[in-house]
Amino acid sequence: MSIDNANRREFFKVGAGLTLAFYLPTSLAASSHGKGAASLANTSTPPPPLSLNAFVRIGTDDRVTVIAKHLEMGQGTYTGLSTLVAEELDAAWSQIHVEAAPADAKRYNNLFFGPMQATGGSTSLANSFMQMRQAGATARAMLVSAAAQRWQVAPESITIRQGVVTHAASNRKARFGELVEAAAQLPVPQDVKLKAPKDFVYIGKHVARTDSKAKINGTAIYTQDIHLPGMLTAVVAHPPRFGAKVKSFDATRARGVKGVVDVVEIPTGVAVLGKDFWSAKKGRDALSVTWDETAAFRLSTAEITQQYKTLLDSPGATAKKVGAADTALMAAHTQLSADFSLPYLAHATMEPMNCAIRLDAEGCEVWNGEQAQTTDQLKIAAALGLKPEQVKINMLYAGGSFGRRSSTQSDYPLEAAQIAKAIFTPGKPALIKLVWTREDDMRAGSYRPQFMHRITAGLDAEGNLMAWKQRIVGQSILVGTALEGYVKDGIDMSSVEGAVNLPYATANLSVDLHSPKLGVPVLWWRSVGSTHSAFAIESFVDELAYAAKKDPIAFRRKLLTEHPRHLGVIDLAMHASGWDKPLAPGKSGEKRGRGFAVHESFNSFVANVAEVTVKPDGSFKVDRVVCAVDCGIAVNPDVVRAQMEGGIGFGLSAALHSEITLNEGRVEQSNFTDYPVLRINEMPDIEVHIVPSAEPPTGVGEPGTPVVAPAVANALFAATGERLRQLPFRLGAAKSA
Repeated sequence: MSIDNANRREFFKVGAGLTLAFYLPTSLAASSHGKGAASLANTSTPPPPLSLNAFVRIGTDDRVTVIAKHLEMGQGTYTGLSTLVAEELDAAWSQIHVEAAPADAKRYNNLFFGPMQATGGSTSLANSFMQMRQAGATARAMLVSAAAQRWQVAPESITIRQGVVTHAASNRKARFGELVEAAAQLPVPQDVKLKAPKDFVYIGKHVARTDSKAKINGTAIYTQDIHLPGMLTAVVAHPPRFGAKVKSFDATRARGVKGVVDVVEIPTGVAVLGKDFWSAKKGRDALSVTWDETAAFRLSTAEITQQYKTLLDSPGATAKKVGAADTALMAAHTQLSADFSLPYLAHATMEPMNCAIRLDAEGCEVWNGEQAQTTDQLKIAAALGLKPEQVKINMLYAGGSFGRRSSTQSDYPLEAAQIAKAIFTPGKPALIKLVWTREDDMRAGSYRPQFMHRITAGLDAEGNLMAWKQRIVGQSILVGTALEGYVKDGIDMSSVEGAVNLPYATANLSVDLHSPKLGVPVLWWRSVGSTHSAFAIESFVDELAYAAKKDPIAFRRKLLTEHPRHLGVIDLAMHASGWDKPLAPGKSGEKRGRGFAVHESFNSFVANVAEVTVKPDGSFKVDRVVCAVDCGIAVNPDVVRAQMEGGIGFGLSAALHSEITLNEGRVEQSNFTDYPVLRINEMPDIEVHIVPSAEPPTGVGEPGTPVVAPAVANALFAATGERLRQLPFRLGAAKSA
């Protein structure tokens, strides 16, 4: 969910409670992701007890360990959080190491989500910005105090640079490790001074990513890397239709497969456990299951689409109403209307869902690329009859998520717990690693909802926007979950974000929503509501500009005079792309076009200019995308660029290829063979330009995704004169190539 600016300002104003610990081993080895605790090597004596609510640990070996409360799933969170600490601590970057925080919502809550530990909504850096800087500054102040006492000098006369504490007047120096034991005895200061932006050494500059080396040399630990003595691998046979249940099963042939150890029924299907994945997979293939489909979902995509079209013809629940849109539309000089359609989408993460769990009489321990610690902890505890604090969660690296690992139902972690419970016997721990194949997640996972939009707008004789009326149809992500309380007056705000906060100036605005209840499980997908609203809105605004006979950017600029940050990215993208210069012509028979789109999501502002080439056979290629982003302070500019590039690639996958379709309730896609994503040869040249800003940092993981599809659609119109209002694109009769 996105966080509004007022709430963000309040969080930044009050900050958050800071906790700090110092670690005193003589040598600290790399944190052992997947083993539940830090590994110690070459230590002559055990370290003193640790406070697990710390954000910063400093060892006598000078090692600075940053405790990261947020999941690293490729988006650069570990690097960003470490940058904030290193900046205020004045540590050398080579000293910095990262360790995943345990599951503890009281200590490691997401400050934008309340008492909940979770990574999502592009909030990791935004909610941690002041908190982690304060952690670094507090540690620095304690080191300075320790040095001042040792040298009998005023703290103000001491400086720290690159991990070295210096008193220039007496030419005395000390390393962090030499001072840490004394510093640990001092009271924690309650009020510390943070750096002014002009003094930043790391923030806004280039630093090497903290996770790159481990991912390159293979030492990074993901869930699939977890292997504990006696651990079994589990795969689950899920029903082919959503809502079906196990009626009966015959495991005779499955148990006869070499390596299969057990077969158990769980609420979501039948689990086959083997000594390794391949044994379990072959056992599942040999399993015979009869499904009770009495309550199964049986609609096909065509039937769902027709239901949506019918709903578009009648008013929905009011999400936003300003002025009198219907009256203004009747008086308009020009009236336009268009429908936009977007399919169900899978998350298609590089690392499919998996979870390792150890259950014994005392409690359970979980290893997972953990995105929603609090939700998973509570649901696992309830399923196992434990207290939440008896569920220990070890957060590992994750190979992508895009929202998938933050399931409102804790689907696959809960499934792992249920399997462990089914095989548990007193006196012997149950150790299992659940593995979902890509086919499992494609056919039995959760999806970005299918959506349709109908937008009608009116222009006066001068081409000014008189009225905007938007109707949205799509499943609610929150209804039926523990978060349903956030649905107010029938409005799931994640369904209408981007539309209810339409930035374009008009005195008459109407947005309403239909949230049909269907049996297809849905979940947030990278950039949530903006995935569909930006495509519909920015494509339609382009249509209005052409109807008004105005340049698409000039038309937008006139409607955005009260939105300087929109204008900032618009102007940067316009100038960087050479918008005012004609495109170079294509080869014989080719048509070229340039399109524009701008959108705000997760409090960040992104503008794209896309250039396309259309071949005579109707196939096309996206040649170039120029992206301008305003995300407040760019803590790590390289990470910002990478996230914009990745978001554009992700958005292009949905624009050019990806869709989930159903045939009588069965998902038709299974893997990348029939759910294609963008290939490397299709990736356009991308330029990312960052607007300089002194505002607090906002999201970058998601805002790059929504803008590219409408920019490409508008470019294709400029090249061909054909409006594309459905994703994925089908230009004429040919599929994009």
